[in-house]
Amino acid sequence: MVNYLAGLDAVFLALADPTRRGMIERLSRGPATVGELGRPFAMTKPAITKHVRTLEQVGLVRRERIGRIHRCTLAPEAMRDAEEWIERHRRFWKSSLDRLTRHVESGDKLTLALTEERDE
Repeated sequence: MVNYLAGLDAVFLALADPTRRGMIERLSRGPATVGELGRPFAMTKPAITKHVRTLEQVGLVRRERIGRIHRCTLAPEAMRDAEEWIERHRRFWKSSLDRLTRHVESGDKLTLALTEERDE
């Protein structure tokens, strides 16, 4: 479990950066070279390469070298882990809020009394 969480932490940390999110967004439309990924950002080539390397290290991007060109593609497995984590927590909170709503709407006398007291 600890290794899973460490990997998940790394994915969320990588996605916390707007440049890397922009690169992921671009790659969601298809493969791109490192140069194409860096084009929208006012950064040096080494800075862009560092961002790509970070995405690669956490498993969000695969890079293939074809001669001097580095072609990048999305690697959806790491994103799937993050998506599953978010979905699991979304279901928990939705279920909790649904139970709270049912409780409040049931007209529980204690809940109504506390609500009326607070409104006064």
